[in-house]
Amino acid sequence: MFRHLKEDIASVFHRDPAARNFVEVLTCYPGLHALLLHRIAHSLWNIRLKWLARFLSTLTRWFTGIEIHPGAQIGHRFFIDHGMGVVIGETAIIG
Repeated sequence: MFRHLKEDIASVFHRDPAARNFVEVLTCYPGLHALLLHRIAHSLWNIRLKWLARFLSTLTRWFTGIEIHPGAQIGHRFFIDHGMGVVIGETAIIG
């Protein structure tokens, strides 16, 4: 999980010229927040804690405006910039 976190943060710096420093990226990028929380929700989904995964996904949508179903499969170095209103469904396979 921490390997993914490191790659996800590096992906922000690689794709967004406005990213200035680690603290800013970690605290001010809702696309990164949605992705990190999705990775947790996806882990819960995979161990059959589906209600908890869906609940975390709902909280994430309220917090970030980005909806990612916990069943969606998202690979490495994925980046959502300006993600308000983005919806990724259960059958999506990205990366």
